[in-house]
Amino acid sequence: MGLWDKVKGEFIDIIEWLDDSRDTIVWRFPRYQNEIKMGAKLVVRESQVAVFVNEGQVADVFVPGTYTLQTQNMPILSTLKGWKYGFDSPWKAEVYYVNTRQFTDFKWGTQNPIMMRDAEFGMVRIRAFGAYSLRVTHPENLLKQLVGTDPQFRTEEVSEFLRQLIVGHLGPALAAAQVPVLDLVSQQLLIGQKLAGVLTQELAEYGIQIPKFIIENISLPPEVEEALDKRTSMGVLGNLDQYSKFQAANAMEAAANNQGGAGEGFGLGLGMAAAQQVVHSMNQPQQQAPQSAPQSAPPAGPPPLPQQAQWFAAVNGAQAGPFDQAALGQQVQSGAISRGTLVWKNGMAAWTPAEQVPELAGIFASVPPPLPPMG
Repeated sequence: MGLWDKVKGEFIDIIEWLDDSRDTIVWRFPRYQNEIKMGAKLVVRESQVAVFVNEGQVADVFVPGTYTLQTQNMPILSTLKGWKYGFDSPWKAEVYYVNTRQFTDFKWGTQNPIMMRDAEFGMVRIRAFGAYSLRVTHPENLLKQLVGTDPQFRTEEVSEFLRQLIVGHLGPALAAAQVPVLDLVSQQLLIGQKLAGVLTQELAEYGIQIPKFIIENISLPPEVEEALDKRTSMGVLGNLDQYSKFQAANAMEAAANNQGGAGEGFGLGLGMAAAQQVVHSMNQPQQQAPQSAPQSAPPAGPPPLPQQAQWFAAVNGAQAGPFDQAALGQQVQSGAISRGTLVWKNGMAAWTPAEQVPELAGIFASVPPPLPPMG
């Protein structure tokens, strides 16, 4: 290497940055001890801005394009250096490339729940998380306020600061929206747009803009969500009295069709009731077939007594019975069976509260209704 090649190697004649990362916001051109040659080529690509800094002071800013560095296109630096027109000597300066594209990989979330007042639930705690994008709009402000002399300023260096700023504004934004907790989902887009504007205004002094702010989810504490699920289930069931009757009818039908397992006992109970009815009918005095006699002959004896119905009752979750009318009345007097107790007999379509069965109205005639609630 000759003397001229050695001297030439000390000069920088091409300045450019090919970004091979996805998280670098600011990158400083590695000049080291080399001097920039007057007339060097400066390449600024789309989504980039080149900023020249002289002894810690921001000088000229170059937007996308290709430049041949001369005193004419570096007026601020020429003034700071005291260059005269036509200055051709090498010089030193720091060159910072600022990435002006949108960075969309920022996430945010509330580490601690946010307290808010709701008209329906009172004081509630909510959590939220989502994403947002960031873009540099004023590179000079960013260098002065946040970057300093950092040779490579990355997104991770500003993400925590932005997260804290977002959480600080989220609570007031939700309160100002005056939207019930259950309706927040329908307002997430609008609240996100308002927060993007508020944050952009807050970050203007740093040269940063928040073009997009997304609220992905707003959630309540687990115990509150569980209570809401129960409330929703009750709304789906509707009339609980009709639902209980429907369930009882289905259970009876399933027990009749089930030959084993848990339904066998219930089916066996119905079978025993039928058997008892047969035995009861067999114990009745059988009537002799009438002899052929003149039509005017009186009957041989009185007709048989009417067969009494056999009742079953659901007591403490189990089937009790069978009871005839008198035995059922004794159960009512003892308090084992109340007006709301489900009862059933052969011929009824489903289990029914006793007070809704006309045949049992006389049993409850002497039984007072339940006391009204105190207070």
